[in-house]
Amino acid sequence: MQLQALESSGTTREVGRMKLNRSRRRFMVGSAAAAGLMAAGKSALFAAPPLADDAGRMSIARWKGVANPSPEQIGKIAERLTEKALEGLGGIERFVRKGAVVFIKPNMSWDRTPELAANTNPDVIATIVRKCLEAGAKTVRIGDNSCNPAAKAYAASGIAEAAKKLGAEILTLDKTRFVETEIRGELIKSIPIHPQTLECDLLINVPVVKHHRLTKLTACMKNCMGIIENRQKFHQNVPACLVDLAKFLRPPLCVLDAVRILTANGPTGGNPADVQTKLTVAAGVDAVALDAWGAEVLGLKA
Repeated sequence: MQLQALESSGTTREVGRMKLNRSRRRFMVGSAAAAGLMAAGKSALFAAPPLADDAGRMSIARWKGVANPSPEQIGKIAERLTEKALEGLGGIERFVRKGAVVFIKPNMSWDRTPELAANTNPDVIATIVRKCLEAGAKTVRIGDNSCNPAAKAYAASGIAEAAKKLGAEILTLDKTRFVETEIRGELIKSIPIHPQTLECDLLINVPVVKHHRLTKLTACMKNCMGIIENRQKFHQNVPACLVDLAKFLRPPLCVLDAVRILTANGPTGGNPADVQTKLTVAAGVDAVALDAWGAEVLGLKA
């Protein structure tokens, strides 16, 4: 297998300004909601380092090598794809300063193995952990407010084992530690958020592209629900609530895993027939643009 057989979009893909029509963006989060997130700017909790023509920029790495790789080969491919996607943004060094505390938020909410694509690919997460530590991060933490019991979900996903081997701290987001936090959104004024996700120097959002029975797509914006306690509060108006939370957090770096995607019966999945192997990873600074790209990968139409 040739691990050089990668196709990169070059440095970036102009998604924020590309021909992404308003109806598709409205399909994603509602046109007013998307505009609100894009305008969040300096009011956000975290701020990305400046990058020329920042809005909507992303880096996409695709595998163009041997067809139908084995699970072991997919692991190596996922690693290289993640490296290439980060390189296209200027490298993770652009985001991680020496001595930083980094919190990585994957999707590891379900008692599902990597082949079922209900959780983020563990090799994608392991690569990000390694790159953060190589860039000088003091501490890398990983956690999720899992839907299935954390011990089962963390083990089945493969993320906890892969990341711990590299020196990451694996956190169970204990429900007793959530703190009511003012986010001053249009609909959500405050919500319990786990403090570890707010006290870090850098929050990296790393979801997997998959179907969701309520929202059709779950990717970057919806992955943020994994750091809050009262998810039911969001179900009154999921798009608007997601935008309120995303405007507050605005993670400076998002990495969207499309190594394998879940095309139906999400978010839990469980049927291999619902999984497609796409062997693609995207990285960017704009969750809305990445989610729009994720909708395309999933085959959703406006």
